[in-house]
Amino acid sequence: MNEYTKWVACWGNATSITDRKECVYSKDITLRYPVRIVFSGSKLRFRFSNLTGTENVTLTKACVAKVCEQYAPVPITFDGCRSVVIAPGKEVESDEIAFDVVAGEQVEVSMYFAECTQMNAGTLITGPLSRGKYSYGDYAEAQTLPLDLTRNTNWFYFLNTIDILTEEKNHALVCFGDSITAQSWPDYLSIRAWESGHRDVAIIRRAVSGTRILRQYDCITYAAYGLKGETRFPIELNVAGASAVIIQHGINDIIHPVGTDVNVFRPWSDLPTVDDMIRGTEELYISHARKLGLKVWSGTLLPIFGWRTYNEMRDEMRNKFNEWLRTPDKFDGCIDFDLAVCDPNHPAAFAPGFDSGDHLHPSEAAYEAMANAVPDELL
Repeated sequence: MNEYTKWVACWGNATSITDRKECVYSKDITLRYPVRIVFSGSKLRFRFSNLTGTENVTLTKACVAKVCEQYAPVPITFDGCRSVVIAPGKEVESDEIAFDVVAGEQVEVSMYFAECTQMNAGTLITGPLSRGKYSYGDYAEAQTLPLDLTRNTNWFYFLNTIDILTEEKNHALVCFGDSITAQSWPDYLSIRAWESGHRDVAIIRRAVSGTRILRQYDCITYAAYGLKGETRFPIELNVAGASAVIIQHGINDIIHPVGTDVNVFRPWSDLPTVDDMIRGTEELYISHARKLGLKVWSGTLLPIFGWRTYNEMRDEMRNKFNEWLRTPDKFDGCIDFDLAVCDPNHPAAFAPGFDSGDHLHPSEAAYEAMANAVPDELL
């Protein structure tokens, strides 16, 4: 019989400011998120986040259930209570709940919010394993959501991390970054690890579209671009059982500034030097990860030829930063994502079939290539 003695994160996302649209509140709504549990274990615990909210959020009730014919939702409690209030800027952790699970089983985490709720803490992610749903009404404990009241969503609100009490050999690998990492490659890495027999690792995604190492936007137009790295990293590295972190971050520092004559929120003064980016990565990321005892792997920045703010100066910055990311003295290793997806005949651009069409984000095939570039030793 397996001995379950170690808490390890088995699923996780970042929490950021959601896109500021006309409607920013919900009421009488159920959120449901599917999760494949990659480890066998005996208990679960859940972290819910209102990190970027500005008002209290009342989680009326939450539950977890295995996806099977005998659908039996188990209540998620907080100091024994079904409901919890999450203060603005805070996160809460649930009670440990007994929940026997076998590696590979699918569960659903459902949350119901009865009162008017500010939907300002979540993140937009995509990938074959990242597909949520929402329904109007209280269906948290229903096996089937009503088709006419339900829609799919890639916005993951409030649910931040799931930990499992599992075997000592299991560990978590953290993928930290921006929209490149908020999209599909971590999901493909999870699939690759499972299908290739690496059953001791969970892929934890900590990524927010638009974020930068050194700056953040404090306006509703770009608020969804999230917190700067200095603020994000220590919060998002709170991952039980983590062994290593892959950092693929920095392209937005390079491509965002355009000058106030073009965009009042994007002054040229926001453009860092490559030395600034290196210093930020060392002081904000590497030093903190080392204090946590984590191995640190760099991920090179991807091609940007054809992107709307592309020019040779920006690409020169990207190449110089990538050169530093490839050096072995600061990192335990480098994953050369750039090499994996660039056109060998035109390295500033994506290889044929690897461009999503906007010349910044990869295609699904390229995301699979990125996942395949991760060394086995990290898994």
